[in-house]
Amino acid sequence: MNARKIVGLVGLLIAVVGAFCTIPYADAVLVIIGLVVGTGIAAEDHVRVIVSALALASLSGALTSIPAVGPYLAGILTNVSVITAGAALMIISLNIYRRFRP
Repeated sequence: MNARKIVGLVGLLIAVVGAFCTIPYADAVLVIIGLVVGTGIAAEDHVRVIVSALALASLSGALTSIPAVGPYLAGILTNVSVITAGAALMIISLNIYRRFRP
């Protein structure tokens, strides 16, 4: 198990725990975790990660209508969407860097 995978698992743990209690600066930590994870994503998975980030960001609130557990599920997916957004930002930034480097 490499360091990026461990960081990703810690991010998922923070995403789940953060849905049930308040963690100070959780969003900032999740974005940083996403940036770290984004550096190790293979080129053939770039589009998949970017589309997943967009889908999670727009659809995570749809679960709030489920009685009792809906808000918690929506919170978990919202936190996961922050991680994937960080990974997508890193992918896009690296692609821009690679395009314009000498």
